[in-house]
Amino acid sequence: MNKSHSKNGSMKVLLLYGDGTQAIPVIKSLRNAGYVVDTVAETKFGYGSNSRYLNKCYYVEGIADVDKYYSFLVNLLKTGEYDAVFPLRDENTKLLCKYRNELLKYTRFVVPNDEAFERGFDKHQLMEACQHYGYPHPRTTIVEGGSLQGIDIDKLGFPLLIKPNHTAGGRGMTLVHSKEELFNRFPAVFKQYGDCHLQSYIPAGGAQVEVQLYVNEKRELVNSSVIYKYRWYPENGGSSCCAKSVKNDKIVDTLYHLLLDIGWVGFADFDTIEDPRTGELLVMELNPRLPACVKTAFEAGVDWAEIIVNEYLGLPQKTYPYKEGEYLRHMGFETLWFFYSKNRWRTNPNWFKLIGRHIHYQDMSNMTDPLPFIFGTIGNIKKQMSSEFRKEKSGTRG
Repeated sequence: MNKSHSKNGSMKVLLLYGDGTQAIPVIKSLRNAGYVVDTVAETKFGYGSNSRYLNKCYYVEGIADVDKYYSFLVNLLKTGEYDAVFPLRDENTKLLCKYRNELLKYTRFVVPNDEAFERGFDKHQLMEACQHYGYPHPRTTIVEGGSLQGIDIDKLGFPLLIKPNHTAGGRGMTLVHSKEELFNRFPAVFKQYGDCHLQSYIPAGGAQVEVQLYVNEKRELVNSSVIYKYRWYPENGGSSCCAKSVKNDKIVDTLYHLLLDIGWVGFADFDTIEDPRTGELLVMELNPRLPACVKTAFEAGVDWAEIIVNEYLGLPQKTYPYKEGEYLRHMGFETLWFFYSKNRWRTNPNWFKLIGRHIHYQDMSNMTDPLPFIFGTIGNIKKQMSSEFRKEKSGTRG
C-alpha cells in the first residue's frame, strides 16, 4: 500500500461509525497528534460526527448490513486517501475481518482472523473457550437451532438469562425465573436476535468491570486499562453512566492469556462481573471495539486512539502512565437514571457531585466543541421516544 497524505502532509485516518460517544476522545486525540480524521456515520444526530476536530463525515445508512457497507467502504478506500481505518462498532470490525485481504491493499488496520473473531465475539463460543482453558465464567448451556428440546432445564436452576450470541449493550438479554417463563419468552428473543444460549444469573451486589487490552501480532500485550462501573441506564441492563478508572493487574493478566489462547490480535474490550458470593470476576463477553465509556481510560492517561493507530502504522509506542480514580459520567443517562431509580438518594458516588478535578463527561467534548453534546443528546432523545428501542434495551444484564 502506498502512503497517502492530505494536502498539508498529515496522515489520514478514517473512523468507521462516528455516531457514538467513544468517537469524541478518539477524534480529538488523533487531531492533536497531527492526523486528519474523517468518519462514517449513520445519522447527523450523533456525537463524534459533529466534532469540530473532524475533517469530514460521510453519512451512510445500513452500517449493520456488512455486505452493503463493504461496497461503500472499498470504493472509498480505493482512492488511496486513508492511511488507516479505525473501527468503532462491532459490525465494522466484523467487516474488516471478513474482507481483510482485499481492504489491506488500500489501507492499514489490525483485526483477528475470522476464526479467532468468532471464538471471541460469539458469546457462547467465548464461554466454551473459558470452560476449555479454565477461565472464570458463569455456567452456560447452548441452545441448538433455537429449540429448548433436549436441554435438562431442571439442572440449570433459576433465575437464568437468555442471551443472544451476537448483540451489544445488553440487547435481547432476558432474565427468567421459571421453566414456564423460559418457554414463553425464549421464542421471541430467538426470533429477533437469532442463536442464543442460557446462562446462570449472577446475583446483584458485585461490581461490573470493563477491561481493555491490545495484543499485537507478536502476541505481546501493548497496553491495558480497567474501568469500574457504578451506575448504568436502564438499571436492569443498560449502558454505563458512571464509571471510574482502577488498576487490577490480575484480571488484565487473566484476560491477556485468554486472548492468547483464542488467537486474538488487535484491540479487545471485555465485560466482566463480580460474583458477590465468591468475589471472583467472571468473563461475560468480548467486544472487538472501543466501549462507549472508553473516555475513562483516556482521562486516566491511556490514549487508546494513538496506541491503536501507532500499532496499525508500525510506529513506536509511547509510555502512558495510568491514573486511578478518574470518574466518567454520561450526563444524559445520569439524568434518566436519577429520574427512574429508587436508589437516587443513596447512591455512591454521590449523584449531586457534578464538578470536580477528577470528574469528566462521556457525552461532552469541551467548551469550544459543544456540538457533539447537543446533537448527540437530540439523537438519544429520539431513540428514547422509540418504543422499539426501549423494548430492545429492557433486558437484564447478567
